[in-house]
Amino acid sequence: MRFMLMHRVAEDDPASWEPNAELIERMNAFMEKLNASGVVLGAEGVVKEGAVVRRRGAAVKSVDGPFTEAKEIVGGFLLISAKDLAEATAVAEEYVTCFAGVEEMSIEVRRVTEFEDIEPYLTK
Repeated sequence: MRFMLMHRVAEDDPASWEPNAELIERMNAFMEKLNASGVVLGAEGVVKEGAVVRRRGAAVKSVDGPFTEAKEIVGGFLLISAKDLAEATAVAEEYVTCFAGVEEMSIEVRRVTEFEDIEPYLTK
C-alpha cells in the first residue's frame, strides 16, 4: 500500500521554513535509510507561498497564500510504501524526529487510493 505523510508546521515559525544544517543532516540520513529499504516512493518540501483554489457551487475563487486562516500549513510530504497504517505511522514517528528545533508540527498519515478502491464504482 502507498501512504502519504504530510508534515504540517506553524506558518509563523522561522525554524519551520529556514532549515539549519542539523535538520538537513538528519533528513538526509533518514531519507538514505528509507531509500535503502525501498520504502520511499517520493519526497519533497514545499515553499511557504502558494494559493488556494476553492469551488463553492459554480463559483471558483483563488486566494494567494500564505494561508492566514490556518494555524499549521503543509511544509512537505513523503510518499511511502508500507504494509499497513501501523507501519506507515511508525515511519511518521521517526520522520517527526528529524525536525528537532521546530516548536510545533504534526504529520498526517493517509493511505493513497488505489485502483482496487475505486474499481467497484466504475461503470463496466
